[in-house]
Amino acid sequence: MKIYFIGADHEVTGSCHCIQACGKNILVDCGMEQGEDVYENQEMPFNPSDIDYVLLTHAHIDHTGLLPLMYARGFRGEVHTTKATCDLCNIMLRDSAHIQQFEAEWRNRKAKRAGKPDFVPLYEMKDAIGVIEHFIPSEYEEILHLCDGIDVRFSDVGHLLGSASIELKITEEGVTKTIVFSGDIGNINQPLIKNPTYLKDADYVIMESTYGDRSHGVVPDYVKQLSNIIQMTFDRGGNVVIPSFAVGRTQEMLYFIRKIKEENLVHGHDNFDVFVDSPLAVEATNIFSKNMASCFDEEAMGLVKRGINPISFPGLKVSVTSEESKLINSDTKPKVIISASGMCEAGRIKHHLKHNLWRRECTILFVGYQAGGTLGRSIIDGASEVKLFGETIEVKAQIMKLDGISGHADQEGLIRWLRSFDPKPQKVFIVHGEDSVCESFSEKLRTEYGYDVLAPYSGACYDLATNRELKVGIRERKVVERREVVKTPNAVFARLLAAGQRLLTVIRHNEGGANKDLAKFADQINSLCDKWDR
Repeated sequence: MKIYFIGADHEVTGSCHCIQACGKNILVDCGMEQGEDVYENQEMPFNPSDIDYVLLTHAHIDHTGLLPLMYARGFRGEVHTTKATCDLCNIMLRDSAHIQQFEAEWRNRKAKRAGKPDFVPLYEMKDAIGVIEHFIPSEYEEILHLCDGIDVRFSDVGHLLGSASIELKITEEGVTKTIVFSGDIGNINQPLIKNPTYLKDADYVIMESTYGDRSHGVVPDYVKQLSNIIQMTFDRGGNVVIPSFAVGRTQEMLYFIRKIKEENLVHGHDNFDVFVDSPLAVEATNIFSKNMASCFDEEAMGLVKRGINPISFPGLKVSVTSEESKLINSDTKPKVIISASGMCEAGRIKHHLKHNLWRRECTILFVGYQAGGTLGRSIIDGASEVKLFGETIEVKAQIMKLDGISGHADQEGLIRWLRSFDPKPQKVFIVHGEDSVCESFSEKLRTEYGYDVLAPYSGACYDLATNRELKVGIRERKVVERREVVKTPNAVFARLLAAGQRLLTVIRHNEGGANKDLAKFADQINSLCDKWDR
C-alpha cells in the first residue's frame, strides 16, 4: 500500500499521485505543468500501459492535461470521475490537443524557413478522443467498488463544476486505510456552485496549499467593483478585456454581469455588449447549464426556478469561428471581452491583448491566479512591454485585478476543511503550492494545530500500511524552463518502445487464458517479429 508523489510537489500545477495497492496501479490526477516549471518531476513507478485506473478530482488541465499523453504511451485503463467532470474533460482535452497541434503547425512554418527540425505536439487529437472513451462517470457520494479491496467516493469540494475530493478506502493484507485527496478546495460563497463538503474520517490526507500563506480577506462586493470598472472604462471610450479561464471563471463573470445589467449599475452605456470569445468557454457554459440540478447552489437554483438563466442576459454575444473573433476588435463601441486562456499563455486572449494593451483608454482586468512565468503574471507584475506574435507591444492600458476572487480556499478555508477530520489523520501531506508556501503552511499546521505534516518533493514514496517513508523526494531544479519537443528518430523510437511496453502488459493480462488462444497470440507476435527483425 504505497503512495508516490510525482507532480505539483512544491509547485502549483501538474498534479499527479500514484497509488499501488491490491495488485493495482492507480493515478490520482495526471496534470500538465503550466507557467514556470521549477522542479524536475521524477518518473512514475510504472509504465502507462500498466495503469489500471485513473481518478480525477476535476477537469482543469493542470490536473488532467497529460491523460492523452498516457493514452499515446499505452494507457487503456478506466478513468473515474464525476459526471460533470466527464462532460468538461470531453471538451477541455480536445481543446488542449487542438492548441498543441495548432502551435506545432505554427512553429513548423518558422522552423522550415530557418532550416530547423520539425516540432511535434505532446499529443494529438486522436489521443484525446481515445482517452475520453475510457471515462466512466460517478455521482457525488456514490460508493464505487473499484476492485477487491478498493472503494472510492467523490465528494463535492466546491472548486469547479464537478470538482471533488476523492476518498479511497483500501484493504490489503488485513490492513484498512482511508486516504483522502483534497483536490483543489473551493472558496466559500462562490457564485453558482456549492460550498465544499467537509469530510470526517481519514488516516491520510493529501491536500493542496495554493493559498496556504494568505487570506482572501472580507468577501468584496464583486458586482459593485466590476460595475465601477466597466463604467470607468466605457466613459473613457475603452474596452474591458478579461483574461479568464474558460471553465469556471468565465461563467462566474457572466453571473456578475447579469446582475449588473438587471440592476442597471452601468449608466450611459445601455445594453452594452459582452463578448465571450472562446469556443471552449461557449461549450463549457452549455455544460454548466446541463448540470444545474446536481451542482448549482441554492441561490442559482432559485433563479432557475423563476425561469431565469443565471449566466445569460441581453447583449451577450459568443464567437466561435476565427472570423467572428476578428470582428470583435473592428467594432469601435466600448465592450466587455472575456477570452481564454486565463493566464494569457495561449488562445484568443493574446490577440485581444495585442489590440488593446497599448490603448490607454482600455482596461485589462485579471480575475484569477497568475502562475509565475506566465504572460499574465508578467503583465500584472508591471511589465512595460510584452512580446505578442513576434511584435513588441507597449503596456499602456490600465491593469486591474478583482482582489479576493478565487476558486481556491485561502489559508483559513484550508484549515477549516482539514479540521473537519475527527480524529486527526495519522499524517497530512501538503502539495500543490509554491515552494515557500508548502513549507510555511506545513509549519503552521505542525506548530499551531499539532498535525503530523510532510511536504514531499517529487519522487517521494510512502508506505501507508506502516506509516513509514520509503524514499525521500528529490529537490532537483529544472535546467531549462520550457522544453521544446523535436521530431527526431529518438522520439519516434520512444513511441515504438511505448507500444512494446503495452504489448507486455497485454501479454500479462492474458495469463491463465486458454492454451489455444495463447498459442495463437504467440504465433501472431512471432510473425510480427519475423517481419521486423533486422
